[in-house]
Amino acid sequence: MNESFYTGKGIGVAILDTGIYPHIDFDSRICAFADFIAHKKSPYDDNGHGTCVAGILAGSGRASMGKYKGMAPGSRISALKVLDRFGNGNKEDVLQAFRWILQNRERYRIRIVNISVGTTYRTRNDQDVLVQGVERLWDEGLVVVAAAGNQGPKPGSVTAPGCSKKIITVGSSDMLSGKQAVSGRGPTFECVCKPDLVAPGRQIMACTPGAGNLYSMKSGTSMSTPLVSGAIALALEKDPLLSNVEIKMMLRDSCDDMGLPRNQQGWGKFNCRKFMAL
Repeated sequence: MNESFYTGKGIGVAILDTGIYPHIDFDSRICAFADFIAHKKSPYDDNGHGTCVAGILAGSGRASMGKYKGMAPGSRISALKVLDRFGNGNKEDVLQAFRWILQNRERYRIRIVNISVGTTYRTRNDQDVLVQGVERLWDEGLVVVAAAGNQGPKPGSVTAPGCSKKIITVGSSDMLSGKQAVSGRGPTFECVCKPDLVAPGRQIMACTPGAGNLYSMKSGTSMSTPLVSGAIALALEKDPLLSNVEIKMMLRDSCDDMGLPRNQQGWGKFNCRKFMAL
């Protein structure tokens, strides 16, 4: 684990992903790093996915003169590496990361858990353990935001743990139709409509590891998810007493109907201006 001396008042966000590169846009806001793959102490990202997700959520835009600023650039980042350099992982490491969050949430003031990863499931019991894990985080008061996955457009293609009925599941508003229609859609095994909402996820420019190119472009529901998580961080900065259920209801009330089925668009496309006004 790596710790910094950052003592800002930003909302703490735990990001479960491929790790994080200490990009200039994160300043000194990487408050904790836990590696469940290789057990290294210092922050690193040998894939790039996690750094991109963190940049969309919390990048300051410093290296781009503010052009590629994230949603909540004051956030405190706890980066949990649960995926290897190929983007693969196992549920045991993810569950270990969940336990780490519960043990360290007070220390790092974690309010939000961003999970831009997911796994397919073939039977109802196949991924129950992951769903139970995120629902425990939710029941403990954390705001859990997960990607709907890129296994669409067939019905029932939302990945776990995004298929949980409790947590907030995000699809991509610009990847719902045509050749790019990969955003996962419901219903789930429990006949729950998912995703809960959609947000832009196609060709998003954000932080990338390395000293050369500071930004790169990625697409998918993984990119849509931190956009919503970042907006939630801003709302919690504005009103720290908001509960996860209240946040979820605010998201519902802030979406713009795209005129698509509920299992495709959820409540609709996220409207940040409406959300912050609530």
